[in-house]
Amino acid sequence: MNRKLRSLWVMILFASCMPVQTATPSPQPSAAIVSISKPTSTFVIPTQTATLHPTVTPTATAIPCDPFTADFCITDGNFILQRPILPSANDSVDRTYPFASTADGTRDPHHGVEFVNAFGTPVYAAGDGSVIFAGLDDVAIYSPWRVYYGNLVVIEHEDNLFTLYAHLSKIDVKTGDLIAMGDKIGEVGQSGVAIGSHLHFEVRRGDVEDYFSTVNSELWLTPRTSNSGAIEFSIVNENSQFQKATITVQHVDESNNVLGVYYIDTYHPTLTTRTENAAIGDLSAGRYRITLIHNGGFYERWVEVQSSKLTQVVIVVK
Repeated sequence: MNRKLRSLWVMILFASCMPVQTATPSPQPSAAIVSISKPTSTFVIPTQTATLHPTVTPTATAIPCDPFTADFCITDGNFILQRPILPSANDSVDRTYPFASTADGTRDPHHGVEFVNAFGTPVYAAGDGSVIFAGLDDVAIYSPWRVYYGNLVVIEHEDNLFTLYAHLSKIDVKTGDLIAMGDKIGEVGQSGVAIGSHLHFEVRRGDVEDYFSTVNSELWLTPRTSNSGAIEFSIVNENSQFQKATITVQHVDESNNVLGVYYIDTYHPTLTTRTENAAIGDLSAGRYRITLIHNGGFYERWVEVQSSKLTQVVIVVK
């Protein structure tokens, strides 16, 4: 072989023994990895705190009891006067001749109530006030007749309220005296037009010299015991006109056993008031059955008496 051919052969052999170089791609810029770390402090959305105001609960307005639609109503009444006779004397109102009664037609309509007691029993002022009359009623001022009440004391109280104490045997006050409730003003007697020794007691409203301004004392006197009250009745027709009737009042227990019975006549027409035409006081607290007959019709009502309260009953008759 010539020299040129040998050189060519050597070059080919050498090339075949060389490793083949693989092209390495040019490095591309890598995308930066950004690490977003959570904030170390927690962001709290502030909570709005409501200002607390006192809760105002609406108070329901009490609906007044209407005795024309209810079986009965309980009220405080007007029990503001002390009894003019105190224990151990007889401080009970006489039931044989109550206010506005005629004692079954045997006597004139009664303008007051009676406390039957012995001659000389102390008589006390029923309330604070001033004496506007003290002496013998020899001039017809407080009744149509002279010396009708006999020895008389008249006391003026607040709100045009007056009390009269009649048939006294002795008077311990004089006109113009200021009087406190419970002051002794005289003693029981039988002066004037009186049957037996007793105190005639009246309550008047408005014009004290008006003989017909008297009201039922039992609805003004404090009940005798802490466990007693009173009932007032309005017996009316459909036109709200007062009607005459005899009312039976039965005190009953829980089993309806009768504990006591009272018979009440409606007031004489000349003494019917604006609100009632019959009443009875000093009833023990409890249940009562009210019955009456009017024009052949029978009427019944069950009512309650509460301590130191007034029960109002309206019965509409035909």
